[in-house]
Amino acid sequence: MPSNAIEVKVYDVAATIVLNRPDYGNALTRSMVQQLLEAIDDLYLEKRVRAIIITGAGDSFSLGADVGEMQTSQESETPEADWGADAADFRDLVVRMMEITKPIIAAVNGPAMSAGAALVAASDIVVASANATFALPDVRHGMVAGLATPLVAFRVGAGQAARLALSGATIDASEAQRIGLFHELTAAEFVWARAMELAKACAAGAPEAMQLTKRLINETLGEELATQLSSGAAMAATARTTEAAGEGIAALLEGRQPVWK
Repeated sequence: MPSNAIEVKVYDVAATIVLNRPDYGNALTRSMVQQLLEAIDDLYLEKRVRAIIITGAGDSFSLGADVGEMQTSQESETPEADWGADAADFRDLVVRMMEITKPIIAAVNGPAMSAGAALVAASDIVVASANATFALPDVRHGMVAGLATPLVAFRVGAGQAARLALSGATIDASEAQRIGLFHELTAAEFVWARAMELAKACAAGAPEAMQLTKRLINETLGEELATQLSSGAAMAATARTTEAAGEGIAALLEGRQPVWK
């Protein structure tokens, strides 16, 4: 994976992390997950950066994990170890997003699905384009949205998480805003600009107060979330061991509907 699959730009008080695989819907590879974690840690240490924006290049935020890598894992000599490592790495990323005491703003410029939806739900503030969508379609491919589901439940409640995770349905931007997953909607060309305005609004607060506020939200209100995410990662990895997951991944690659036994 080329290093420019994740781009980091610092402007004024905020840094923007760009998921930069537009030809693949910004699908996340293992390398990108590691680069995202490194970028967030680096920006946390950068004093001039008071907020972090995450967005996607092109017309998608992120369509989820890279299907080609999923297939490669299925065919490896140690698939279970690969699946466990993948789930643990992504868990570490979303936990880190919530742990760092700088606001993270998702600028959702298009579809956010599966792992992409998890990145949105792990963000503190979400501004989206009017044509953005949100979905947890994993069950339709024989898999489990093990990281996204607990995050959605934390943000908007277990009922909405169940509806999205069990149905696999895609909801539009207005519905995502209605249930609280998207906080603001704007025209596609203004998504990043509005995210920057929100970053500046956050930067107007005292850094120490901002740090304590984020700790209050994620360590007190979300005190059980880290345990839930670890359980979710284990379930996601376990689901990948099933015949259903193998059929679901094959169907995705072949552009057909899966056939369940």
